[in-house]
Amino acid sequence: MFSVRVEEGREGRDGQPSVGPIYRNLLAKDEFPPINPDLSTAWELFRASVEKHPRNRMLGWRELVNGKWGPYVWKTYSEVFEEILQAGSALRAHGVEPGARIGIYGSNCPQWIVAMEACNAHSLICVPLYDTLGSGAVNFIIDHSEIDVVFVQDKKVKQLFSDECPQVKRLKLLVCLSSLTNEEKDMAISKGIKPYSWNEFLQIGKENPLEVSPPQPFNICTIMYTSGTSGEPKGVILTHENVAYGARGVDLFMEQFEDKMTVDDVYISFLPLAHILDRIIEEYFFFKGASVGYYHGNINEIRDDLEELKPTFLAGVPRVFERIHEGVLKALDELNPFRRTAFSILYKYKLKWMQLGYKHRDASPLADLLAFRKVKARLGGRLRLIVSGGAALGSEIEEFLRVTSCAFVVQGYGLTETCGLSAVGYPDEMCMIGAVGSPFLYSELRLVEVPEMGYNPLGDVPRGEICVKGKTNFAGYYKNPELTKEVYRDGWFHTGDIGEMLPNGVMKIIDRKKNLVKLSQGEYVAVEYLEKVYGIAPIVEDIWVYGDSFKSTLIAVVVPNEENSRKWAHQNGYLGSLQELCSLNKLKSYVLLELKATAERNKLRGFEYIKGVILEPRLLELDTNLVTATLKKRRDKLFKHYKAEIENLYEQLNGEAAKH
Repeated sequence: MFSVRVEEGREGRDGQPSVGPIYRNLLAKDEFPPINPDLSTAWELFRASVEKHPRNRMLGWRELVNGKWGPYVWKTYSEVFEEILQAGSALRAHGVEPGARIGIYGSNCPQWIVAMEACNAHSLICVPLYDTLGSGAVNFIIDHSEIDVVFVQDKKVKQLFSDECPQVKRLKLLVCLSSLTNEEKDMAISKGIKPYSWNEFLQIGKENPLEVSPPQPFNICTIMYTSGTSGEPKGVILTHENVAYGARGVDLFMEQFEDKMTVDDVYISFLPLAHILDRIIEEYFFFKGASVGYYHGNINEIRDDLEELKPTFLAGVPRVFERIHEGVLKALDELNPFRRTAFSILYKYKLKWMQLGYKHRDASPLADLLAFRKVKARLGGRLRLIVSGGAALGSEIEEFLRVTSCAFVVQGYGLTETCGLSAVGYPDEMCMIGAVGSPFLYSELRLVEVPEMGYNPLGDVPRGEICVKGKTNFAGYYKNPELTKEVYRDGWFHTGDIGEMLPNGVMKIIDRKKNLVKLSQGEYVAVEYLEKVYGIAPIVEDIWVYGDSFKSTLIAVVVPNEENSRKWAHQNGYLGSLQELCSLNKLKSYVLLELKATAERNKLRGFEYIKGVILEPRLLELDTNLVTATLKKRRDKLFKHYKAEIENLYEQLNGEAAKH
C-alpha cells in the first residue's frame, strides 16, 4: 500500500452523500511532520538558502550574441539577494506598504524572481498577471486585486496600454523588466504612472536602502488567478505557510529515494511562473540551493535550451511530453527497417524487466546504450527526474517516457487551490502508470459520493469527488466568499474532479464533476460557457462542445440551422434534405469557418477554438436520453452516443496535423 487510512468512510444519511475513508501519505500516518518554525515563510526559506549557499549558481538565462542564443549566464544566490534588497527598497521608497498588491506581467526570467522575492521580503502580495486567461483578464486582475505597481516585460508594455486594459489608469508605478522606449515612458507619464527601466529602479533602491519587513506565516504570499466557469478569473489566496509546507513536503518526499536531489541539480523553467506548478518547483529548488535556468522564450525551440542547459529535472504538462513522444516517433520513421525493429525489440525487453520490478537504470543498460541514449540526449543528456502535472498524462506516453528517457518519471495531481500538489506518484513503480499517486505529505484525501453521476466511494470500486484537507490548502478566493463557501465544506476543499482509489492506495483521475474540461496542455475550458458563445452563430441551431484531457483541441457536435444551411446549399449548388447536407464535407468546412469567426468576434483564446465538427441534422432535445427534462445536456450520454464519431474525428485531426 502506498497510503494509509486514518479514518473509515460512512454511509450518507439525512440526504447527505456518502463519504469514503480518509487517506494519508505513509510518512504522515500519525500526524503531519512539523516544519522548522524558523523556516515557515517563503522569505525565510530563501534567506536561509542564501546564507547557506551564497556562491551557488541560482538563476541562469541566455543572451543573444550576433543574432544567436549564447550559452547560459548565471547569477549566484548572493548576487540575486542583493538585487532583491535593492528592488524591495525601491518599492518602499515609493511609499509601497506591506500588504500592497504587486503585479508581475511577463514570461519567466530572473527579474520575475527578483520581483517576487522583493514582495516576500517586505510582506507585499505578489499577483501574477497571466494574459492567456483571456483578453480582458489582465484588466480584470488589476482592478479586482487593486494593483498599484506592475513589473512588466518589455514585450507586454503595449498590451498593458491597449484599449482592452483601461484599469491601467489606477497604476502608480511601472517597472520594466528590461528597458522602456521613450514612447512607452511618455505614454506612462501621460496616464500619471511613474515609469522605470530595471536598472533605474534598482539604482533607486541602492541609494535608499531599507530594512526588510518579513512576513508572518499567516500573511498572504500570492493571489494566483485561475480560470472561472463564467470567463471571469478567480483569485486563489495562498499564504506563506502554504508555500513553506509545499516546499518542505516536496523535500521530505524526495528524501525517500536513493537518488537524492542536491545543490548540483538544475531545473529548466518554461511552464509559466504564473502557474502554481512551476512556482512551487522553483521555491523548492531555491530552498535546496540548486539552480534554475530559464528557456529563451520560444517553446518550439525548447530542445535547443535543453541541450545547452543540460537540466537534471524537467516538469511539464502532458502536451509537452506528447511532443517529445511525437518527435521520437518521427525520428524512428526516418530510420531503416532494421533499426526500427531493433528499437522495438529493445523497448519491449526493457519494459518487461521494469514490469518485473527492476529500476529503470537496471532493467537493461544495454538497451539504454544501444537505443535510448539518443532519447536521453534530446532531453539534454543529464535528466534524472521528469514530472508531469496540469492534466492527465496518457498511459502510453507515460510508459514510453519511463522506458526511453533514462530518467525517473512521475505524475502528480493538484490545483492552485492546494498549492500545487495533492497527490504524487513514486518513481520506478510501474503499477502507478495512469495514476497520480498517493496523498501528498501534507494532504489528506477522501472521495465523496456524486449520486447524479453514479459515483460511490463505498462501492466495490471506490469512486467519487476528490476532496482535500491539509497544510497546503488555500485560504479562500479573493473577494469571493460565496464561491469559497461553495467549495469548502466541513473543512474539506471539493475539487470537482472525480477520482478512483485503486486497491494499492493510489488515486486515478477518471472524470470531472463540473462542466470544466482540462485539455492536455493544462488549460481549463468552460464548455457550457463556450456553447453559449458559439450558439449565437447564425449557422448553429444547437451545439455540444467536447474536450478530452488527453487531447489538446476541442471538437463539437453541431445541429445546423436548417434555414441558413439551405441558403448556403442554394448558393453553392447543392440540393437535398438537411440530413443529406450534413454529410457534405464542404458544409462542415463552412460551419468551422463560421465558428472561427464567432470565436474571433468574442475574443476567445486559441485553445477555445473548435477544430472539428460532427454535423447532426436532428435536434438533440428530441432524444430525451441526451438531455434532461429542463433541456440540460447529459454529457456522459452524449459522449456514449457519439463515441465512435468522436474517436474517428480525433484520428482525422491527428492525421491532418501530422501532414503539416
